Amino acid sequence: MQIALFILAAYLVGAIPTGVLLTRLAGIGDVRQAGSGNIGATNVYRVAGRRLGLLTLIGDALKGMLPVLVAASVLHMSEAQAAMTATAAFLGHCYPVYLGFKGGKGVATALGIYLVLSPLAVLGALLIFAALLWKWRFVSLGSVIAAAATPILVLLVEKSMPLFLATLFISAMVVLRHRVNIERLLNGTESRFKV
Repeated sequence: MQIALFILAAYLVGAIPTGVLLTRLAGIGDVRQAGSGNIGATNVYRVAGRRLGLLTLIGDALKGMLPVLVAASVLHMSEAQAAMTATAAFLGHCYPVYLGFKGGKGVATALGIYLVLSPLAVLGALLIFAALLWKWRFVSLGSVIAAAATPILVLLVEKSMPLFLATLFISAMVVLRHRVNIERLLNGTESRFKV
């Protein structure tokens, strides 16, 4: 029962809409009504600037990181329970109860989760992301390819089936939630990242 309640709490933490809250507090309005309409760090960066974009990235990563960190290091949950906690926090971001279950794409929240589950795998994924972003300037391309590579990296580094399955599900969801971006990449209409 306690584990189930903690997993529910992980979902509720993951569901906190960082980008929406920060842009409203800054007096910019609802970020869902501007740019791509997404609540994540990239859209906040484009609509509200670098500072709020970075704060959104950090906030979204923390809401994935903290529940998993508590599950693994404080409550000493099993790998399977930590994996369920990670999945709940991620689903909270993608389908937040506070926004009518319409959330973000989950990249930053997945990053926070992966930093706890497998820091070495994250390093590999970040190198892939950075190389693709540097070469082609598409955040979506780097995110999709890095997400797709992460479960393999986790399996190679951690050799844990529960963690592999959780990261496989999360990464598949990240790729799926980028389907519009993938279509734009294929059509040559995707926006490039500008520093």
